[in-house]
Amino acid sequence: MTQIAMHLVVNDPDQAASWYAEALGARETSRLTLPGGQTLTVELLLGDTVLAVAGEMPERGMRTPANLGGTPAAFRVRVADVDAAWTQALQAGATVFEPVHDAFWGDRTGQFLDPSGHRWALDQHLRDVSPEEVAERAAELFA
Repeated sequence: MTQIAMHLVVNDPDQAASWYAEALGARETSRLTLPGGQTLTVELLLGDTVLAVAGEMPERGMRTPANLGGTPAAFRVRVADVDAAWTQALQAGATVFEPVHDAFWGDRTGQFLDPSGHRWALDQHLRDVSPEEVAERAAELFA
């Protein structure tokens, strides 16, 4: 397992596993199914990152971001072609959070919400930007 792996609470682990495969190209590596056929967790590989998904269990404090009113975090995925990856995610049913744009730090980036409310950013590196220029552009933008 990678040093940091993600374990996301989703609406339905079977549907989420299919969605992440379609939207982000994740590949299923294992599945834990309970007697009776209910899926407890599905483990996926997204690039070199382990991504496990499990359904809500409110009695254990496991809720989706959508049911909690949002998320303060965004998962960032580096891609070779952000526009193609963006189209793929939207066609799979992603909801636009921040449209794709060229960012001041040198990436082309956009953010979307998956069906359970997790926020994802897709990033494509366009150009190297010095720390001084990043600081200057950030100061202008947030002045």
